[in-house]
Amino acid sequence: MKLLITGFDPFGGEKTNPAIEAVKRLPAAIAGATVVPLEIPTVFGTCAEVVRQAIITERPDVVLSVGQADGRSALTPERIAINLDDGRIPDNAGFQPVDQPIQPNGPAAYFTQLPVKAMAQAIRQVGLPSHVSTTAGTYVCNHIMYQVQHLRATEFPQLQAGFIHIPFLPEQVVQRSGVPSLSLTDDVRGLTAAIRAIVIARAD
Repeated sequence: MKLLITGFDPFGGEKTNPAIEAVKRLPAAIAGATVVPLEIPTVFGTCAEVVRQAIITERPDVVLSVGQADGRSALTPERIAINLDDGRIPDNAGFQPVDQPIQPNGPAAYFTQLPVKAMAQAIRQVGLPSHVSTTAGTYVCNHIMYQVQHLRATEFPQLQAGFIHIPFLPEQVVQRSGVPSLSLTDDVRGLTAAIRAIVIARAD
């Protein structure tokens, strides 16, 4: 079994992004499954092209995308991606869509195939906060979740895919009073637990 785990590069003026930093530090194998890390750009459209090419090259069984969620205090597996791009800030290419469909002829939403409740429970079992989220927002995180689901629906029916948000790193909130954060070590522990839950669920 092979999992493609994607993480975004820094955006919005940040010097780092916990998503790609955690993804780069994941073990090469988890519960006997191969883990393939992939950095993707925080750019509408382009991020999906990069992931599509990686799916063709790597032929993974699962794609799990990871993104930063400012203000969240827990690791949150996402249940739903909606067909909407609405950027609160420009992406890294300077593009800021407003109320645009991701796929004009696509469905209003896609549900993940991943065991989000089991993932959240596995994260909590290693002592970290986690709960299932029903909104991946309308920025590039939701965009890639929707696009990978659309790729699954139109090109790669054998694929399972999903998304998980993780909090800021402590160094990102030094000037942000009251904003929660989580250490990179804990991010890696939590993601490892979530991936283990995915592998176990597929084996059952």
